[in-house]
Amino acid sequence: MTSILGIETSCDETAVSIVDDGRDVRCNLIATQFDRHAKYGGVVPEIASRAHIETLDGLIRKALEQTHRDYRQIDAIAVTQRPGLIGSLIIGVTAAKTLAWTWDVPLVGVNHVHAHATSAAIDLESDPWPAVGLVVSGGHTSLVHVRQYDDIELLGATTDDAAGEAFDKTASILELGYPGGPVIDRRAQNGDPSAIRFPRSMLHPESLDFSFSGLKTAVLYHVHGTGKTSGGLSKLTERDIDDICASFSAAVVDVLVKKTLLAVARTGVGTVVVGGGVAANSMLREGLSRECRARGLKLHLTPMAYCTDNAAMIAALGHQLLVRGCRGALDMAASANFGP
Repeated sequence: MTSILGIETSCDETAVSIVDDGRDVRCNLIATQFDRHAKYGGVVPEIASRAHIETLDGLIRKALEQTHRDYRQIDAIAVTQRPGLIGSLIIGVTAAKTLAWTWDVPLVGVNHVHAHATSAAIDLESDPWPAVGLVVSGGHTSLVHVRQYDDIELLGATTDDAAGEAFDKTASILELGYPGGPVIDRRAQNGDPSAIRFPRSMLHPESLDFSFSGLKTAVLYHVHGTGKTSGGLSKLTERDIDDICASFSAAVVDVLVKKTLLAVARTGVGTVVVGGGVAANSMLREGLSRECRARGLKLHLTPMAYCTDNAAMIAALGHQLLVRGCRGALDMAASANFGP
């Protein structure tokens, strides 16, 4: 048995997990920072970094206590190395390097997007590769070709706002609170997705990249009037807001589904995996399930427990990379960029 301690600090969740043999999640601890960022309507990098410093040590101790282990029973440390907020990443990478050196165990750097793309495999008995992976979160909207855990190719990414950012900004426009994804999902279930025809930005017919900034602006102008940024919200009924949430969600989902199917056609694979915080969105899960079923494609949706940023996916992918000979050095640096 190989036990990996995973650390995730790429954005505004501090997370620690212990996973055995890449699939047996022994504990998965997440400390959110929603209350710290809510009044700003989004993540403040400096606040996020300070919260990681305050929280990480305690989570590591708690993970060991919950699994009734000491450091001698940990075989390696896996940590999110990239991409993300550089200050937040540095906190996690520094802690991981310190533990690896102190405990004399291997260190594995993990790509956060790759971890989301492979997180659906945690609960599967066998690997689903090759597959097209759709990663949809607050900071990333990406399509990847997963040939194997250590062979993942980026096919497309967001050129501006990620899908999760668009949900947060739309929720801000409607004064629904932060984070925006869960509340818009709830409100959308009572609305009409065809009530408003918001734009679907496909960029160009063969593009696998994403752009949601125009959709966010369309919502803003629908609420307040073209060229205006205030004054219209008080005129809307609760039903109007439900319809906006449903129509906005439908626009996002249409683009995500169409581009995922385009990636499937381009790669020739027969499997789709989906991860990231927005993967919890009910309309997206239903839409992808329907379209994949109609085309005879296998679809693996990440379990809800592993959709938002978490360390179980970091430890799980860390295990797979470790057994394939991928190890980081103690001078390993954090990087805000997606990287190779």
